Amino acid sequence: MSWVRIWIHLVFSTKNHVALLNNEIRPVLFNHILENGKHKEIKMGCVNGYTDHVHCLLALNRDMSISKVAQLLKGESAHWMNAQKLTPVKFAWQDDYWAVGISESHVKDVFNYISNQESHHQKITFQEELAGFLAKYPKGEWG
Repeated sequence: MSWVRIWIHLVFSTKNHVALLNNEIRPVLFNHILENGKHKEIKMGCVNGYTDHVHCLLALNRDMSISKVAQLLKGESAHWMNAQKLTPVKFAWQDDYWAVGISESHVKDVFNYISNQESHHQKITFQEELAGFLAKYPKGEWG
């Protein structure tokens, strides 16, 4: 029997980084993404973010790829947001996303980082956060 657990920190943003995720929408949307992931048998550690982006801590199972998980979570949640009419304009996610593998020994730290997004973004913007990620995890010779 195969056993796989690959932890991923997945980040994606609203289309054009528009700040549509206000204080009322965020908890509802993040809970929906968490529940939808579980329904699709994606092991979801946590979901959180700020006004223009979402962080997910998740574990891939043996038959899932990062691109498939991103597609499932982003596509369904955008459809759901529009069906619920939670934003004044048509809701969409940016096409791209950022993802990095997390070792078991760092899962708790990443969980805490994601859980504290609101206070984190009182100090830095999403663009600054993303620049920090790209500096910490630069493209290597394969990327």
